[in-house]
Amino acid sequence: MLHRLQLRKGGTKAKEFGLKDILVRVKGPGPGRDSALRALNGLGLNIVSIEDVTPLPHNGCRPPKQRRV
Repeated sequence: MLHRLQLRKGGTKAKEFGLKDILVRVKGPGPGRDSALRALNGLGLNIVSIEDVTPLPHNGCRPPKQRRV
């Protein structure tokens, strides 16, 4: 609910500044990504490109050492 209000507020500000085309960078998985893109599109802004910037580990953290009993 809160993200929709923030998107609506940001979209109206962007229109006030005269922006028509936007580049969208989304981060993280989840159903909120799609709804956010639909909300931006519904505000009348032209989405030029969508870029996924979700951080992915290259090798990850070192696992804890095995316990020997």
